[in-house]
Amino acid sequence: MNNSANKAASYAIIGFGHIGKALARAFARKGIQVSVATTRDPESFASDAAEIGPGIIPTTLAEAVKADIIFLAVRFESHPDVAKVLPHWEGKTIVDVTNAYGVPAEKLGGMPSARLVAQAFTGGKLVKGFNHLGAAKLDQDPAVHGGRRVVFLASNDDGATAEIGALAENLGFAPVKLGGLAEGGLLVQAHGNTWGKLIFQDLIKFN
Repeated sequence: MNNSANKAASYAIIGFGHIGKALARAFARKGIQVSVATTRDPESFASDAAEIGPGIIPTTLAEAVKADIIFLAVRFESHPDVAKVLPHWEGKTIVDVTNAYGVPAEKLGGMPSARLVAQAFTGGKLVKGFNHLGAAKLDQDPAVHGGRRVVFLASNDDGATAEIGALAENLGFAPVKLGGLAEGGLLVQAHGNTWGKLIFQDLIKFN
């Protein structure tokens, strides 16, 4: 990661649909500043960002990708367009919140969808996560029934998993690590008309 011990990590959400807004509300609940961006002019969604909270900063896509940790909350088919914004993604952690539902399995080449996303973001550290909750659930406070709503994380980089796990804790969630993309990624991926085994599992962890 490219931030020093004295510099807090910076965060961005790319995509400001239902999922992107739900993620933004998670940051707002904890008073953590996050940039939000789409391919549109930031002025076009500035009022929506302001309604969520003062720490939700509308910005351009070019500015958003300067963040240390980037949540990819776009349609799966749009991830290559985002990846092209930078020639390389070294020093950045990308949280893949996409779902490839409706994408034929043959187009994935037999790989978990997150592997394709990881290949597109050359040099970046990719963590599959936060995608198993529908927007309506993700939009809610994760503190429920005396416990915390679970988010599943999968990555081939243990350091990145720990990094996003710590962030998930700060946002009020209970992270559950599933291992690498080839194992855990398959449990939370979607393709064709099939959802991963753990998608839409509304699990609550009690301390």
